[in-house]
Amino acid sequence: MSFFRRLPADVRKSLTTEPGERVLTFATGQAGGYLVATDLALYLPDGTRVPYETIDKASWSEEGLSVITMDGLSHVERIDEPRMLPETIRERVNSTIVVNKHVKLPGRGGVRLVARRRPGGEVLGWTLVFDEGLDPEDPGLRAQAEQALEGVRRSMGV
Repeated sequence: MSFFRRLPADVRKSLTTEPGERVLTFATGQAGGYLVATDLALYLPDGTRVPYETIDKASWSEEGLSVITMDGLSHVERIDEPRMLPETIRERVNSTIVVNKHVKLPGRGGVRLVARRRPGGEVLGWTLVFDEGLDPEDPGLRAQAEQALEGVRRSMGV
């Protein structure tokens, strides 16, 4: 199978892309559908569009490609030949991260502060990821994290 094989025209036409959105790479799923990586999103075989700024974690293993979104949805797709798909997804997801900073909280571990943006767009928002064992619902801990976030936002101008 040629690495430079083109995405079939009918698959390309079936994608609901934004104006100017470009296909970067694709892979064939074992069920026969296509996973398509554009410069703005990952398209799954069922037609689901997953913007890169909403992907929390993407990994590749023998089971296939696993994608977990910020809202906790999980997608696992078995792929015949991954081609450049895993690398492209990694690069595109990383390109949406504006700030990724771990801040220690007083005597209790820390919190990772992550700002994400749509490719070429404005910062969409911040995610606070507490160290394992910390309760993100604890009001005192949450207040410390919010204070740390405000300090990072001021210092970085974001």
